[in-house]
Amino acid sequence: MAVDGPVVQVRGEAYREVPPELARFAVTATARDRDREVTLTRLAERAAAVRVLLEGAGPVVVRRETGDLRVRPETRRSGERVVAWHGSVTTTVTVTDFTALGELMLRLADQDQVEVAGPWWELRPDSPAHREARHAAIGDALLRAREYAEALGAEVTALIELADAGPADRPMFARAAFAGGDAPPELELDPQPQTVQAAVQARFTISTPVLG
Repeated sequence: MAVDGPVVQVRGEAYREVPPELARFAVTATARDRDREVTLTRLAERAAAVRVLLEGAGPVVVRRETGDLRVRPETRRSGERVVAWHGSVTTTVTVTDFTALGELMLRLADQDQVEVAGPWWELRPDSPAHREARHAAIGDALLRAREYAEALGAEVTALIELADAGPADRPMFARAAFAGGDAPPELELDPQPQTVQAAVQARFTISTPVLG
């Protein structure tokens, strides 16, 4: 598109740190025995115990997803003779009530042959924080354009082009792993602020500069 008159091109940016809205953690139940059927039975029982605890948490758990089921043989180094069977199943849990998160993770970790890893702090995909950052980036671009124009004795007159130039948001996370034992450890969890970034490229026309 042909443009008459001077043009200024700027980059607008916004950076925010906001509280997380979601926390995810993983619960892995494991079993091992020389007999395959015994291994599978123990694994099913331990996975069921995890499910009961999660169901008992009520609305604290907003989502749970079971995946990464593994059953594998352990063989001797010199041959294919099976000496034991290993089984594991992992459930990913999502919560929004952070006040109950630590207690829930400790109760799960206190189960026999259960490992808990996490939490991973996140924002919802449709979080207002993303929209607010994009608006702030546009405002920053307009401010920069006006400052450049003012330095030239001119004014911003119109927007020619606006393009999203920001990198993808990078959720920050904290990871802690602990397995069940005789007694659960003391655990305090501090939600980690999430980084939200946005950037735009903008081109504006400006009035005739007053130079000299």
